[in-house]
Amino acid sequence: MSTTDHAVAVAAAEAGAAAVRARYGSPLTRFMKIGDDFATTADIEAEKAILDVLRVARPQDAVVGEETGRTGTGENGRTWLVDPLCGTLNYAARTMLVAVNVALHTGTGSAVAASADPFSGEVFWTDGSAAYVRCAGTDERLVPSAESKLVDVNLDPPFPSRDVFLAARMLADEDFIDQFHPRVVSTSLAVAWVAAGRRAAYLTDRHDLSRSVHFAAGIALCQAAGCVVTGLDGEPLHTGGNGLVVAGDERTHAALLTLVRKQSS
Repeated sequence: MSTTDHAVAVAAAEAGAAAVRARYGSPLTRFMKIGDDFATTADIEAEKAILDVLRVARPQDAVVGEETGRTGTGENGRTWLVDPLCGTLNYAARTMLVAVNVALHTGTGSAVAASADPFSGEVFWTDGSAAYVRCAGTDERLVPSAESKLVDVNLDPPFPSRDVFLAARMLADEDFIDQFHPRVVSTSLAVAWVAAGRRAAYLTDRHDLSRSVHFAAGIALCQAAGCVVTGLDGEPLHTGGNGLVVAGDERTHAALLTLVRKQSS
């Protein structure tokens, strides 16, 4: 295995994706969390597969996994963020819209990352300088585009910003309908699709996403690909603002920020 961090991220994401595919369609034990949230046997097995790769390749690094929490000291300032199965509810309902996310967080943010689609066989990845999609062993540079006008909106609760912004309200906004075509896939795979030019934009009102196991990989991909990435207030993510607006170009980003601000006014 190559010793580069991005190769480690890709290998880890591919290992998790293989575990997710292997479990698909089989009976799944559910492990309840808070409220209606749950993990499944596939989540646990995929995270183990990812951690096995990271522990061999980067034994000195810390890891934060969605299911197992934090392991390792991370005294070197390097922490891997792992979401073994983003879209667990989809997966449990035998819907093939899921992602396996692995990102390396350092003092300057998450630059190296991989987001795998277990069922298409694609792995979206970045080394921090550019972003690519790997399929059947071939890498293709990701080029964002807003041409489709497809905008994915996260409708999963909770809604921490509902007093100033609620995604469901945007879907009914005539100005939004006039400019864009809404989509809801309930997985962070949609963030990678913005980097790939398959979506014009993505919005969520989740808090503090820069170190989120769910979103760190997608954010790193979009930043490396040249997307416009901010919080809902238009400020950089590292300033602690709420939510995420990632768009294929400045014009789309500006239009979406206008629609967000329209709610708060």
